[in-house]
Amino acid sequence: MKHSQDFVAWFRAAAPYIHAFRGSTFVVAFGGEVVSDGTFVALTHDINLLHSLGVRLVLVHGARPQTEARLQQRGHDTHVVDGVRVTDVHALDCVIEAAGSLGVEISALLSMGVAESPMAGARLRVTSGNFVTARPLGVVEGVDFHYTGRVRKVDAEGIQRRLADGELVLLPPLGYSPTGEVYNLTLEEVATAVAVALQAVKLIFLMDTPGLLDGQGQLVKTLTVAQALSVVSRGVSQGEDLPYYLPCAVRACQEGVARVHLLDRHHDGALLLELFTPQGIGTLLTPDIEDVLRPATLEDIPGILAVIEPLEMEGALVKRDRVLLETEIDRFTVLLHAGQVIGCVALYPYLDEHCAEMACLAVMPEYRNQGRGDVLMNYGVEIGRSLGLERLFLLSARTGQWFAERGFVETDVSALPTMRQQMYNYRRRSKVFVKSLGRG
Repeated sequence: MKHSQDFVAWFRAAAPYIHAFRGSTFVVAFGGEVVSDGTFVALTHDINLLHSLGVRLVLVHGARPQTEARLQQRGHDTHVVDGVRVTDVHALDCVIEAAGSLGVEISALLSMGVAESPMAGARLRVTSGNFVTARPLGVVEGVDFHYTGRVRKVDAEGIQRRLADGELVLLPPLGYSPTGEVYNLTLEEVATAVAVALQAVKLIFLMDTPGLLDGQGQLVKTLTVAQALSVVSRGVSQGEDLPYYLPCAVRACQEGVARVHLLDRHHDGALLLELFTPQGIGTLLTPDIEDVLRPATLEDIPGILAVIEPLEMEGALVKRDRVLLETEIDRFTVLLHAGQVIGCVALYPYLDEHCAEMACLAVMPEYRNQGRGDVLMNYGVEIGRSLGLERLFLLSARTGQWFAERGFVETDVSALPTMRQQMYNYRRRSKVFVKSLGRG
């Protein structure tokens, strides 16, 4: 029964994401390892689900391990400079063969429709083509890269037509020149160029690492472009692929892609966990968009609920009556990031006693520890001062220490306004904290 309740709660919580993603374009990039180690089979289930929910998908695959195997079989050496393959005529043959074979294998796996499986009833039409125009990388610091290339142009209109027809677009790490040459490209550059050309809502890299880790080895859940540039400038040493993916993620955000996700390809269901849960599972890179603080409206109620419901479930906040929330919406202030409600606070004045209650101060988990709670608290303080109030009070069962560090002093229930004392829940035994407003 508990498992059933958890499933229902998760499904309901995922509904806003499902509505938001319908009709959006996602670019998903993964290395050839995802196919060679067999994990692509599980990934097809998640791709099928996204497609069935109305997401327009472009898949970009690499072919490094398959190319390496063919080079070794034919007795050719692998020549890599600064992480980029030197593609001579022998290596190019291997790249073309590996990419072609992978394309067929991926298309076959996406065509499955076995009964009583996650692919049952699937109708995925996969298309590929010469959507990427390339140019030679040329000679760099004395090294001739031969048939290694760079993306010159993406046929965004052609890809959009296929997506509009309900097709899934599959792109190899290859590009074509106007003179008929084929060039070997990196999957991260192809994915980035395509995401930028399409102005995709999301660019998703499936990597060998969990994402970006901080100095203590903890996963960095969210990252702005400015923060990512700082990491890049210091040099990224985490794993083999992050130093290549992170700069591409920065470029994508700088050039119009709304979100870039860095996910662990080894984690089964990583796509779904990242896209349909508030906390995600990887590192999310966002543009340097300033937060917006404004009075709440009725349209903000779903966003406010998304912020406070998890805290209500764990007992950190008292559950609020949804009808009452509508009538009290003018008491709320919301903090938005890229148009999404990520935090809120409410203020209930008791003008006769020159005080106000600060309530429902909450921030989404992925946006915490970045000063946003302080922004909301300070805003409440300033509103209190503008009303000529002498003090703010709040009731907290779990987060009292956070407020104490910011000038709130624990006191007794008797310090509450008379009307608020009558409403005090002695079973919950929340602690009372008061902050004198003074003149700041």
